[in-house]
Amino acid sequence: MKLYSDRALARLLDKDVFRQISAVADELGVECYVVGGYVRDIFLERPSDDIDVVVVGSGIDVASALKRRFGRNAHLSVFRNFGTAQVKYKGMEIEFVGARKESYSHDSRKPVVENGTLEDDQNRRDFTINAMAICLNNSRFGQLVDPFNGLADLEDGIIATPLDPDVTFSDDPLRMMRCVRFATQLNFQIEEETFEGLERMADRIKIVSGERIAVELNKIMMAPHPSIGFEYLQRSGLLNLILPELAALDIVERRNGRAHKNNFYHTLEVLENVIKSEKQEAGLWLRWAALLHDVGKTRSKRWDNAQGWTFHNHNIIGAKMVPDIFRRLKLPMGAEMKYVQKLVDLHMRPIVIADEVVTDSAVRRLMNDAGADIGDLMTLCEADITSKNEVRKKIFLENFRVVREKLTDLAQRDWERELQPVIDGNEIMQMFRLGPCREVGELKRVMKEAVLDNRVPNEREPLMLLLKEKARQMGLSEPLTEAVQ
Repeated sequence: MKLYSDRALARLLDKDVFRQISAVADELGVECYVVGGYVRDIFLERPSDDIDVVVVGSGIDVASALKRRFGRNAHLSVFRNFGTAQVKYKGMEIEFVGARKESYSHDSRKPVVENGTLEDDQNRRDFTINAMAICLNNSRFGQLVDPFNGLADLEDGIIATPLDPDVTFSDDPLRMMRCVRFATQLNFQIEEETFEGLERMADRIKIVSGERIAVELNKIMMAPHPSIGFEYLQRSGLLNLILPELAALDIVERRNGRAHKNNFYHTLEVLENVIKSEKQEAGLWLRWAALLHDVGKTRSKRWDNAQGWTFHNHNIIGAKMVPDIFRRLKLPMGAEMKYVQKLVDLHMRPIVIADEVVTDSAVRRLMNDAGADIGDLMTLCEADITSKNEVRKKIFLENFRVVREKLTDLAQRDWERELQPVIDGNEIMQMFRLGPCREVGELKRVMKEAVLDNRVPNEREPLMLLLKEKARQMGLSEPLTEAVQ
């Protein structure tokens, strides 16, 4: 991570937009600072067009004056109820707000807001790395204001709250999800006292809506290594409150000297395997399918004296659980949910096929049931092989390779069969009273190319018209139409 002096920060901010904000703030006689994520991302060297500006005074007045300076090239939105304004200019979104202090009631995330100082505003920030500010006024342009040593925490890779974590998380419990999300996205450690605050305040997450939780979960899910976040959620007790079905997998039972694996950590391994797969890009919903693929194991677990621990039909049970999970978290209940449900339901099928003789009929049934999602399903199933027995793992993966080859071969054959014209060479010979000859081959070629190029539907009537026209051009006799009735 690169460190910048105030002079270097001034050079970094020496852009038209910041100089214009500086001029407006000085004209109005107010202190003005760029804050939060934009400042953090300067030090992380991550590009950003979302700029948050705090004004010790009226943010709306500064935004309105900036809009007048920019003229027609800028768009101003004012939210007087919240005391905020937004200026959109050349692809940038600049949010203006007056410095404020906040107080909360126990049963709500909505604060009582009062005008405040820059110090008040920094005190209310969620984490030290988001509490840094850079002055935009001309006399102090580029000066970093970092009362909580956020820069040091950035350098050390630490997520910590600026004030007492119990107060920070109790005031706005969504900050607990943001804490885990930032640690996951940045691959940072959650500072010990802050993590203990997560544990103590976890129950407060109950006042946060499912939609807000889902937004943070999706951001965790799309991080390079989402397992970091889910492990933090589990250790802190948050996961048991938002996704108890997943949290319940974190158990190992032993009977008669035989234990089953920890299916929670197995799930995280599968999730990571899906992401690093070279065969399929792991989008959000494939990652959700990986996360939920074994949630049915807790309910299906049985002890059998002969077999040991069994999880029969856990895929079917898990698939039935998916709609309730999506509904509770306010995740989309349409095609996305059905896709996840399908993959959870089918994730054992390729394993069964690969464990036996790979027959055309079994692969064809799998193709039919999985449809267009067959590639994602195979990626999930290959990721599910986490055995520490390298010999067994190698056998399964080799069998999966055979299944994939069979899928490709059958798909090609089905495609070719589907695109074979419905009129064959024998019928052409009968229609035009021909024996095997070059003309028959030419008529077949013209007809097949027309079907492959999608110029003619693969149906008898339009193909007959095509053949008649081509035969006329070739000087052949009129066809016997009764031959193709």
